[in-house]
Amino acid sequence: MSEVLVLENISKSFGKRLIIDNVSLSVREGEVFGFLGPNGAGKTTTIKMILGLLSIDSGRISVMGYDIEKNFEKAMKNVCGIVENPDMYGYLSGYDNLRIHARACGVPNKRIDEVVEIVGMQNRIKDKFKTYSLGMKQRLGIAQALLHNPKIMVLDEPTNGLDPAGIKEVRDLLKQLAHEQGISVFVSSHILLEMQQMCDTVGIINSGRILRIGSVDELTHSATQGLYRYKLRPMDKAVQLLQENAPDRISSIGEDYIVIRLSEQEIDILNRRLMENNIGIYGLTPVEASLEQIFMEITGGGNVVV
Repeated sequence: MSEVLVLENISKSFGKRLIIDNVSLSVREGEVFGFLGPNGAGKTTTIKMILGLLSIDSGRISVMGYDIEKNFEKAMKNVCGIVENPDMYGYLSGYDNLRIHARACGVPNKRIDEVVEIVGMQNRIKDKFKTYSLGMKQRLGIAQALLHNPKIMVLDEPTNGLDPAGIKEVRDLLKQLAHEQGISVFVSSHILLEMQQMCDTVGIINSGRILRIGSVDELTHSATQGLYRYKLRPMDKAVQLLQENAPDRISSIGEDYIVIRLSEQEIDILNRRLMENNIGIYGLTPVEASLEQIFMEITGGGNVVV
């Protein structure tokens, strides 16, 4: 798949404070790219530079091959962005709000009907904007952003303030846009579980630096490769044996389990050792990681929501 958005060694300072430090990443066609980090990590600043709302101190940003500084208009024709919750005329219907925006952009009314269908608002589009839930307002904002047929949609914390039903609406819509419509989605969040359920690829940023980029599967697999959860009895005897012989391999100890890092060959060796010491093995399963565990491991913690 071709690259729709490319950031190359981007840096940004405010006064003497370095906010974005040599950030590089790329977003492919039809991909949901999650930009994950704690509050204050640099997510919104990066997004504002992508949308041309902030200047770049150094580096390069391109959209569909167009440098946003050298070919701003051509680059921005391929981008739409929602940085804050959509702000529209409350006394007008959703359709009339879209029609005003379409007229300003030179978009025919036929396109309004198309984007309304894409976001699934056919039954409510003639209702006044002020009667919409936050989730529906966000969907209408996405419809507005789609009017000019962008190649990539950039969203900053799009599920903020939404209830669980609204979060699911937005999540499903963004996945649909990417996987069925072929529109790339670049979405920032500090909600780890939401990003894990929504994204194909995740970039983790902290203190203005990219710490890790990879698919959700790659990140979770690499974080847990070789981790196994044992259920053992008697537990006290098992813990003592492992602490005496392999303390550096123990990841965590629970009330009735131990998580330990082993190679496949070492599993057989440990199992024999446990049985020789009359320790029963009542469960042995590989550990599956979440983005929460990965984030905590990479950053040492952070202001995130799980």
